[in-house]
Amino acid sequence: MMVATANKGGIVSGAIWMTLISVLLFWLPIFGPLLAGVVGGKKAGGVGNAILAVFLPGVILAIVLGLSSTFLTGLPAVGTMMAATGFLFYVINIGLLLVGAIVGGVLA
Repeated sequence: MMVATANKGGIVSGAIWMTLISVLLFWLPIFGPLLAGVVGGKKAGGVGNAILAVFLPGVILAIVLGLSSTFLTGLPAVGTMMAATGFLFYVINIGLLLVGAIVGGVLA
């Protein structure tokens, strides 16, 4: 007997869906991030997980910017400033994605 299991997703899965859909729908200024947030939030499986999934790409971007800037310049202070700046720019631009993620988390 086969039992079908539902793929609940998770935080990483939701973040990947949000990032992929955001990149594909960049040409829709309002509806692109909103739709990406709804799909990613639903895939994340809940409101808390959806909110974490929204911030996960920003944290990864900050880590990559920090490490690469430190490696290229040899100055940890420059890497820290680049990481903070990258994360700040990400947080400034996720308003509709966050709203969509909360709606998708409620729908999950």
